[in-house]
Amino acid sequence: MSDDEGATVTIRVVVVDDHPVWRDGIRADLQASGEATVVAEAADGREALRLIEELRPDVVLMDLRLPDMSGAEVTRIVRERFPEVAVLVVSTSGEDVEVFEAVKVGAAGYLLKTATPAEIMDGVRKVHRGEAVFTASLAALVMGEFRRLASGDGGEPQLTKRENEVLRLVAKGYTYREIARELYIAPKTAQNHVQHILVKLQMHRRAELIRYGVRKGLDRDA
Repeated sequence: MSDDEGATVTIRVVVVDDHPVWRDGIRADLQASGEATVVAEAADGREALRLIEELRPDVVLMDLRLPDMSGAEVTRIVRERFPEVAVLVVSTSGEDVEVFEAVKVGAAGYLLKTATPAEIMDGVRKVHRGEAVFTASLAALVMGEFRRLASGDGGEPQLTKRENEVLRLVAKGYTYREIARELYIAPKTAQNHVQHILVKLQMHRRAELIRYGVRKGLDRDA
């Protein structure tokens, strides 16, 4: 993987899962890709939070069912304390409630543990560059939940005040760096806000978000 200047970038990953065999396997798969390195592993939520605070990885692969706290709760804390860190849930099937909770609090997407090494590496790559990992199953889950929770505003998911600020600037064509300067945040934080908006709005790419914002008239000054 390369950055804008063409330099090689290694994605730094923390793996959070209480099954050591799976952690060993995912470490080997990611490092074999040549694009990512596992900088730490955690078997529970508290250990994960300590390591993430210490190491500030680019991406966290998060299991949903941990022995001491839920993966969704860990995700919420990570997104509040370290918004520059992207969280990708990788867990087993049959956890719809937990998946939706993790997405609501900031997970960039969801993959099954049965995903191939190539699919998981592709997910890591996407969330690192600010895209949402939106599988068909997650899209159906989110749509169903938003329909169930829809209010009189047409059923669209509600964005936070900060997310609306970011969306307005995206609609105006601002880059991550320009958004960061405007809102006094880090470029990586701006990127992760965009990532979370994409998940909430069931979109995959920034270009879709720009078109959405323009349709809403957000590109025009109030």
